[in-house]
Amino acid sequence: MTTEKIAHFDALSSKELYDIIRLRNEVFVVEQQCIFQDADGKDPACYHLMIYEDDQLAAYARLVPAGLAFEHISIGRVISNPAFRRQNFGRKLMNRAIEHCGRIFGEGPIQIGAQLYLQKFYESFGFKVCSDVYDEDGIDHIEMIRS
Repeated sequence: MTTEKIAHFDALSSKELYDIIRLRNEVFVVEQQCIFQDADGKDPACYHLMIYEDDQLAAYARLVPAGLAFEHISIGRVISNPAFRRQNFGRKLMNRAIEHCGRIFGEGPIQIGAQLYLQKFYESFGFKVCSDVYDEDGIDHIEMIRS
């Protein structure tokens, strides 16, 4: 059974926070072999969108208020659990993240820092490239914005 939860950091349960940290470490640190400080100080000011499938965190995104990561509202730490890839959880996650950004922060541009190989995926949601390619932790990235 698929369930969704959106919560401000202060409202996360200890299990939800553990699930988020575990998945972010599993993918960003271990799978992508990026040694970086995931706990960047932004989480406490953000909302956290979780999609669970049968009590396992299948997809996650962090909704960031304007001025914290970028000038505009942002969606970050977008992640799909490797066990659930190719099941459209990433697409569902982004659709819901965009909707929640509008509801929580108000309508306006959404800016993201995206891994370059996911450019077409994000373009399918209306994001457009707004920067040159840059290296972040050894992975090519681009900034994109959705008006």
